[in-house]
Amino acid sequence: MATYKRLPVTFARGEGVWLWDTNGTRYLDALSGIAVCGLGHAHPAVREAICEQAGQLIHTSNLYGIAEQERLGAMLTERTGMDRVFFANSGAEANEAAIKLARLHAHRRGIENPAILVAENSFHGRTLATLSATGNRKVQAGFEPLVQGFLRVPYNDVEAIEIAASHRQNIVAILIEPIQGEGGIRVPTDDYLPRLRAICDREGWLLIYDEIQTGMGRTGRFLAHEHVAARPDVVTLAKGLGNGVPIGACLARGAAAEVLTPGAHGSTFGGNPLACRVGRAVLETLDTDHLIENAARQGDALLSALRERLADTKGVVGIRGRGLMIGIELDRPCAELVGQALDAGLLINVTAERVIRLLPPLILSAPEAERIVQVLGELIQGFPGNV
Repeated sequence: MATYKRLPVTFARGEGVWLWDTNGTRYLDALSGIAVCGLGHAHPAVREAICEQAGQLIHTSNLYGIAEQERLGAMLTERTGMDRVFFANSGAEANEAAIKLARLHAHRRGIENPAILVAENSFHGRTLATLSATGNRKVQAGFEPLVQGFLRVPYNDVEAIEIAASHRQNIVAILIEPIQGEGGIRVPTDDYLPRLRAICDREGWLLIYDEIQTGMGRTGRFLAHEHVAARPDVVTLAKGLGNGVPIGACLARGAAAEVLTPGAHGSTFGGNPLACRVGRAVLETLDTDHLIENAARQGDALLSALRERLADTKGVVGIRGRGLMIGIELDRPCAELVGQALDAGLLINVTAERVIRLLPPLILSAPEAERIVQVLGELIQGFPGNV
């Protein structure tokens, strides 16, 4: 079905940060399959994990014990400070689990019509519940009636949350991205998440972080909220966890970790041996190859180089981000830059109509980062109205 306006290219193979199309043309992938291939393409650890596990066991069922699921679960809970994890197949499914968890938690406390606070310009997925939580009217249009139970407030606006708390008695949780991805790489002030944590503690709400795009080392920390030390009750992961193999995870701690009990939720494929074995390989490689540190180092260098190159460029509103999650905002829509970059051998993305989004693999080297700056600098400076 025609659900995507695809670019005129088909890729045949990849290695590291590079992709080759069916004609043999090489491209620098500064998008990583939209923050998925953090280890790059055809990474040996991922290949070996897939081959080894496929030769042993791909699927049984969650009706039985799954050793690889238990191993990955132990690694994730230890790494995040969470107590339990539910494995799904995607970010949307991980967020569905978090939403269901929050509602069930509320009902068990006697709250009949629970509401979850979400942010404007957010993105949480395309299932009916997650698109209802999403703050983007374009992804919701035509799918009404939407799922009820979400209250929307401006992002990075604590006062709006305080007002909502004073007027509504049925709020049970806040669902927020530590950095908005699809919304245009919006980085909140450093006090934002800690203040949300304080409000949730005061009101008895759950604090839920959607770290599907920001997690797995993308921002230079394993999880983006670690930059400001404001722990969540629930956190969701996907994308980079499987480096291309579909997997999602909803982690919880404390009382939130005990909400989902047998029969309350489930998944046929979630947490299967193959996906979990790959997830374990990804986590191990992040550590052994020091890729989170590399993301921080190369991200800082890339951000500085872009700011220097585009400092006097007309039409550039701002350049922002953390680690290897960077946005360049122009003063007008710039979707045509995606095709121009493709012609120049660089894969990028434009989100929120006028924000060039960069999400290169965490293995990015200094020369490859310089290549991104060179190509993008020329394209942006030559963009109509910037000359």
